[in-house]
Amino acid sequence: MQIIQLLPDAVSAEVGKIRSAESAQDATLARSVSDIISQVKEHGDEALKKYTLQFDRAKLDTFHVSEAEIDHALQQTDKDFLQLLVRAHANIAAYHTMQLPKDFSCQSAGLTLTQRHSPIERVGIYIPGGKTAYASTVLMNVIPAMLAGVKQIVIVTPPQQDGTVSSDILAAAHVCGATKHIYKVGGAQAIAALAFGTQSIPSAYKITGPGNIYVAEAKKQVYGQVDIDMIAGPSEVLILADASANCAYIAADLLSQAEHDENALCILACTSKKIATDVLDEIKRQLDTSKNAIRAKAALDKNGKIFVNSQTDVLIALANEVAPEHLEIMTKNAEALSERIQNAGNIFIGAYSPVAAGDYYAGPNHTIPTSGRAKFFSPLSTTDFMKYSNIIHYTKQGLLQCQDDIAAFAEKEQFFFHAAAASSRRK
Repeated sequence: MQIIQLLPDAVSAEVGKIRSAESAQDATLARSVSDIISQVKEHGDEALKKYTLQFDRAKLDTFHVSEAEIDHALQQTDKDFLQLLVRAHANIAAYHTMQLPKDFSCQSAGLTLTQRHSPIERVGIYIPGGKTAYASTVLMNVIPAMLAGVKQIVIVTPPQQDGTVSSDILAAAHVCGATKHIYKVGGAQAIAALAFGTQSIPSAYKITGPGNIYVAEAKKQVYGQVDIDMIAGPSEVLILADASANCAYIAADLLSQAEHDENALCILACTSKKIATDVLDEIKRQLDTSKNAIRAKAALDKNGKIFVNSQTDVLIALANEVAPEHLEIMTKNAEALSERIQNAGNIFIGAYSPVAAGDYYAGPNHTIPTSGRAKFFSPLSTTDFMKYSNIIHYTKQGLLQCQDDIAAFAEKEQFFFHAAAASSRRK
């Protein structure tokens, strides 16, 4: 990891370097994804079979996961893990239930205004299946969709080379009660299938769930045909720390983020160089104990940064400019400092609130904006699976009281039929 003495007037420049490095993608990516989407849109299942063989090396005759496959997966699933899924489900459901919006109505003379919420009817959820099987992502996406009242939840996930789906993913779907529409397809082709539908896979009105750069690009390209949750980049963490922090905990949390993949962004913002060097020593010690050491080291070598400034205000400015997916605050006055954070996905306060707790168990969602998008996006929530309608109800007397104002406004914008539509009620 690179140690950088952070100057107060260099915050924006340093963050600019981080984000510019992220955006330096292969220029052919967008074209490749566009071609895949076009092929799936035109050829449906045949294109899916071709791409599944090409990218996942799995030859499939059918994409749908059968009840027999789910039953077999449940028999294969460790019973303790199944109970763990149930406990995590309870925590996540309890938190997301509190997010359910309330309809409201207000009245004035001759006018009733109402906002009424309803679920999105059909939702597609992408579950990654690359370096590991993300049973937790099933819980984090399906639970709020179910609570919102979504009628049809379609899950897509890449198959393994033998044509099967991870038993852990299927077990999580079972715990959520969403096993009717699960399909073995991944990558940009899965996003295209959800957006446009194929002979086997029904189209959705909204697509959620994280994925690799091809999945993110595909979501970006189909947005407008369908809604999406967000465009997610590599996972990231920023840890704010002072001398009171436990350097072993900091190292463990940086490594936990680094093991996602080689592009993970891991930042420590601390008040002294001693903290920085102590954390680096801890990282070296802990790296030797993990099966994912090679991947984590690659991420830290590529994207690991330690910023040092003795002024907490400068470190807070850095955090707000980075707008990280995960922000940990390990300082004496962590809770007070958290109130000064404007831009972050999930904020973890104190030495005993690791990101890992939020990833699996605490309750809030782990589908969170990355790449600085926490400045304008929020973590996935129950409301993301809902929409609302505004209801306007005038009585005759209510409209007569304001129709001259409506007509005058319309005429000012030279919409004379609008004005006539309001004035005609006078007769």
